[in-house]
Amino acid sequence: MIPEATAAAASRSSGQNKNCRDEANTSEAVSHSEDSGNENRQKSARRRKRVHEGSENVKCKSPKASCSGARRAGRGHGKQKHVEAVTLFEVITMGRSAMQAVIDDWIEAYVTDRDSSLLDLISFFIQCSGCKGVVTAEMCQSKEDSEVMSKMVEELDEAAGLQYKKFLAFPWILTVTWPMDTDSVEYPLVQSGAYGRWFHSEFCDFVSVLVAQCQHSIIFDGYLMNTLISLLAELSDSYVRAFRHTCTLAAVKLLSSLVGVALSLSVGIENSQKLYEVQKTKTMRPKSAQQLEKIQKKITELQEKRAEIESMMDIIFKGVFLKRYRDVLPEIRCICMEELGLWMKLYSSVFLNDSYLKYMGWMMHDKIPDVRLKCVLGLQGLYGDPLFLPKLDLFTSRFKDRMVSMTLDKDSEVAVQTMKLLVLISNTSDDALTPEDYKHLLQFVYSSQRPLATTAGELLFSRLLNASDTQDGMNEEEVCKQQTFARLKALLQFYQESEMHSHVVYLVDSLWDCGGALLKDWPSLTSALLQDSSSCSAGFTPAEQAVLVEILVASVRQASEGPVLAGRSGAKKVMNAREKKIQTDDCLKLTEHLVTVLPKLLSKFSGSSDILASLMRIPQHFLPECPQAENTQAVSGLLTEIEAVSDFHSGPALLEAASRAMLSLCSEEAAWCSLARAARDSLVQRWADKLTALLGDSLKDDSFSADEEKIREILATLRKLKAFYNCHDLSQWRLFDLLSPLLSVKSSLEGAPPEVLLEVLQCLSFSMLWSLSTSSETLTCRERSVAQRLQLRLFCERSHHCLSHSDLSARQQAFLGVCDVLTAHSYQLHVWDPTSFGPLLYTPSPKLQRALLTFVCMHVFVGSDCDSQSRVSENSQVERLEDLHKRRNLLAAYCKLIIHGVLEMSMAAEVFTYYMKYYNDFGDIIKETMYRTRQMDKIESARTLVLCLQQLFIRLKQEQESGGRPQPGVQTFTSIKELARRFALTFGDLVKFRECVVLIHRNGIEFVFQEFTQTPDLPTPLYLSYLTILSEFSSKLLRPDKKAVFSYLQKHTAEHIINLREECWQPLIYYRASLLAIAEGEDAVSYVSSDRKGNPPNRSPFSKQKREGKTAQNDVLTFTSCFRGILFLFSGSKSPCLFSPVDSKVSKIRKPSYSPSHQERAADTDPFSVPLEPPPRRLHMEGSVLSISNEPDDGTVEVEV
Repeated sequence: MIPEATAAAASRSSGQNKNCRDEANTSEAVSHSEDSGNENRQKSARRRKRVHEGSENVKCKSPKASCSGARRAGRGHGKQKHVEAVTLFEVITMGRSAMQAVIDDWIEAYVTDRDSSLLDLISFFIQCSGCKGVVTAEMCQSKEDSEVMSKMVEELDEAAGLQYKKFLAFPWILTVTWPMDTDSVEYPLVQSGAYGRWFHSEFCDFVSVLVAQCQHSIIFDGYLMNTLISLLAELSDSYVRAFRHTCTLAAVKLLSSLVGVALSLSVGIENSQKLYEVQKTKTMRPKSAQQLEKIQKKITELQEKRAEIESMMDIIFKGVFLKRYRDVLPEIRCICMEELGLWMKLYSSVFLNDSYLKYMGWMMHDKIPDVRLKCVLGLQGLYGDPLFLPKLDLFTSRFKDRMVSMTLDKDSEVAVQTMKLLVLISNTSDDALTPEDYKHLLQFVYSSQRPLATTAGELLFSRLLNASDTQDGMNEEEVCKQQTFARLKALLQFYQESEMHSHVVYLVDSLWDCGGALLKDWPSLTSALLQDSSSCSAGFTPAEQAVLVEILVASVRQASEGPVLAGRSGAKKVMNAREKKIQTDDCLKLTEHLVTVLPKLLSKFSGSSDILASLMRIPQHFLPECPQAENTQAVSGLLTEIEAVSDFHSGPALLEAASRAMLSLCSEEAAWCSLARAARDSLVQRWADKLTALLGDSLKDDSFSADEEKIREILATLRKLKAFYNCHDLSQWRLFDLLSPLLSVKSSLEGAPPEVLLEVLQCLSFSMLWSLSTSSETLTCRERSVAQRLQLRLFCERSHHCLSHSDLSARQQAFLGVCDVLTAHSYQLHVWDPTSFGPLLYTPSPKLQRALLTFVCMHVFVGSDCDSQSRVSENSQVERLEDLHKRRNLLAAYCKLIIHGVLEMSMAAEVFTYYMKYYNDFGDIIKETMYRTRQMDKIESARTLVLCLQQLFIRLKQEQESGGRPQPGVQTFTSIKELARRFALTFGDLVKFRECVVLIHRNGIEFVFQEFTQTPDLPTPLYLSYLTILSEFSSKLLRPDKKAVFSYLQKHTAEHIINLREECWQPLIYYRASLLAIAEGEDAVSYVSSDRKGNPPNRSPFSKQKREGKTAQNDVLTFTSCFRGILFLFSGSKSPCLFSPVDSKVSKIRKPSYSPSHQERAADTDPFSVPLEPPPRRLHMEGSVLSISNEPDDGTVEVEV
């Protein structure tokens, strides 16, 4: 703290500042008094209105405020107890009213003793910087003294761990000493959370209140402002971030406050001049001359004060702003740009010129988005005032290109605000932007960012759609209609000129906020569509009518669903009550109008399937509770037109739209539900009768024969039934029994054509899905459940037969149909209520399961991944993407069977083998499958990963032994090892998946060493190199598990003669090293060289093994009870320890006994134990956890452990 400049204070600090008094004529020491600071904090804490946790932290780091300031505050406002005994720094925490009171007291103290009060103010700014050092002040006689200026240094004392900052704040030379780590500490301005923002606001308020309270008194004394500006300029130039940031903020806020003072002086000058002019016009009186002289004197005084204020502002601008607007700290640059925009807006007579505007233009190129954003926001305030526009012409011409390019800014907020700025420029100046600029800007209506798109929509609406060109002699209705048609013409022209875009819904969404009245004018839109193009000059061409239909449908969708669109972000997803009310009203209006007009539109465009498909989407947005529903004539007319369109056309898009339209009309909430259902049933019955007649003539004696005309009719009818079966339950027409005979034909030559077969497969799959989804309603007895299972079995068998069809589309549809139906059946089994009848269990045959897996391997994992196909033509790229989409659907359908438990989890092993090879195409699907299967059963999932790696390894060994050509399913050893590494990375939580990782190691060791008998011809196991792959999982073992796995490995290698210096045992050496690499920073490679070194001359290899065994034994015996579960996996016995606690150097490792009776007994006691009789080597490894059975002591080998 800075004590008062009294003799007592000087004597108390004389011991600390002896050297300072020797160097200057007069000096004061600034130090910290913990006792007085604590006392002040205790007093202020009892009276403080606002308490913040962060402020306590700041006080701990900051120097304590002066006692003199506290006493002066107490003397000045004894009645206001809540502001009694506080310092300038503490007043930051007390709000604006207390701040004014304390600053008034400080002004009174300044008038009495300005040096001491100024030292208090200096201490305040240093404390706000978070400095916890010591401030020493020396008196300076002259600013021009060269010896004094040479003392201005900022240096480090690394030995003492201190930093020194000595600078001139006339009439003092201030020295600040603080620890070296201050720059890394969070000072108040950058503290996270609400406290940092709150302190920023209160600190700025303090500066503004200080200037406001001083503007009529001491601000013009030539002492306060000079010292304060000198202090802030020096500290803002420090290399310490805390000083630079805090004092730059204080300096620019001080300039902003001075701008307010200058503005008030300008108002006073203007009022005085008006009064002077009034007095001059009055009749000459004896006192008039005196009054004029008095007014003129006041004007001169105010002008001098304003000039002095402007001089202060110029000093701050040149001393602080010009040095800091390019500061390395983005926050400082943001502060400078934000305040510069405020200065130019508030005091345009001084700051609004090209000399200051150029800084705005330069900083729009800043690499930090926040700085660019502050520049754009500042310019918005300038361009929004028409009075400033003449002064901005040169700036606009110079930086217009930069502003246009900033609409492509990578920061979305900068791009949006720049677009708003350009909209302001466009509205205020017609020739500021060129046609090329408008062409560039208007394309943003198709942007994926909705705020940017809506702002571009405002520009489009104001430039193209808001023009009014009317003729005289028209009434108001005709004028409105003509303006609407002109706007629609302009909108259609803009859309057609934008050839690269065909997204009407995005265009409508962009214009919705500003042009909603035009887009929701459905009577005008429909009248424009219904009028004859040749009837008047304002008619629309067929191409324009097609686009206008899209606009109509998009506006209906926008009114009923809101602005949420796929691929466009930034939309408001939750509507308030007012928005919901507007949405309901809009839906009511469009329903009332379009129910009567839509039949006319369908009739007019009955020959265009594309337009009809768009119009058919409108009924999906009708409001079910509509008063117009009582008009049965209008609803019947709509249903009649839908039936006629569905009968006449057979396009997939149109039929799907018609089916969904009928579904919305048939919903139970709709008032016209009964009429719609009757019309739908009549339509489907007509199609079913027609199909029955056609198939009766074509399908005879398990053979299909029909001419092209009849096939075309069958195909069209099947497409219509399929489209309606997708949305409606058509089970009552028993289409399954009608269509299933088409799949029973043995030969594809005698069967139905592939296109007919494709539609039949889809219809049958829809039939099965509807049957399963309505099981709770239809299955009322066991007989129906049995019939459903027979139907399911028949469908799977027929689809299995189609998997080998010659047509690719038929094969793919058969596969998808089987997968979807089996997945739905599994889901119904899970949600089935046991108290009622439900679907019976059905398991696909092993032959079908193998066929599904083979299909996936042959049709999904084909060709190379996408990296090798980077250079292809555009058409080939589109075709490749479509083919990839189909293959992803096939793989996802198969993976669903595994996730839902239809197929065994081991069936996913073959899919996992392609994880790395096809990572770019299918990596996300395979990884999600791993995650889901691990949630189902983590042990079985680990077995699947083991099976996957072992399958790949065995294939590689077989290929190497055969010496033949590479097979398609064989991967290199490096790729298998990389696959194991990626598998290991999926085990994130080591504690959660410790059993899984242990299981992988246990199965791997058994895979390598089981059935291995060492002979001179076969010194190493055949699959020994698999240990190198297995080592990728060693890093996922916990430390005790590593020791346990190492002991398990020692048991399997104890019976064999192993020479670690031989190259053939290299995989074992590497694996052992990976298990021993327990310390942090160590890896397997660091152990390999030590394992390969020769033994000391006095020690044998066996003694080395003995030492290792002893160490492992001692480590295992010290395990706590929390690891006994894992140890039990290795022991296979009821004892929680691997070894006997008896301190012996020799233990017996029993050879396995293959007695059947003991085998059964072991199975009874431990269901997870390893079979005592080693099974033949196979891909599917049995056993779920690590365990070793205790065999009878019929043969032992003594091994020192």
